Parts: sequence; structure tokens; C-alpha cells
Amino acid sequence: MDQVTVTHHGNDQKGEYRAHVAGTQAIGRLTWVLRNGARVADHTLVPAEIGGRGVAGKLVNALIADARGQGFRIVPSCSYVAAQFNRHPDWADLLA
Repeated sequence: MDQVTVTHHGNDQKGEYRAHVAGTQAIGRLTWVLRNGARVADHTLVPAEIGGRGVAGKLVNALIADARGQGFRIVPSCSYVAAQFNRHPDWADLLA
């Protein structure tokens, strides 16, 4: 598997996780906005150039890790994030 580095950018009101795949310029993104005290994960986008490498999953895992570490809840508005929540019932405590 290619090396994927995920970073977080933004502020307390909105932000995004960015996935950089070694050897490419393409960037995967998971964006969120703060609404009613929860982070609404609204879009996940992985360019075709870096698709099929688990990039979207790594973006969601970074969001989940931050939610556990920082104590916030998530509204999975994005269909990919919602599907991941359905696959991981152990994340149910993070749902807003």
C-alpha cells in the first residue's frame, strides 16, 4: 500500500482532513462544519488518481480518532461517512 499521510486543517467552526499519497499531487479531502455542537461530516472526495488505495477510509479514521481524543460528536451527512458508521457499530457512541 502507498504511504498516505492525513493532516487536519481548519478552525473550531469548519475544517477538513487532507490525505496526501506519496508520489502524487492529488489530495483526498473530508470536510466538516460545526453545527449544534457536533461536527457534520459533509463531503468526502478522493480523486481518481489516488482512488482504490484506502484513502477515504483513512480520512474517516482520522475523524474518528480526533472525535475520541477531543470528545466531540459526529453527524455523518456524507454518504461515505454514514456507510462507515453502519459498518462500525462500535462508533455509535460518537453519533450526534
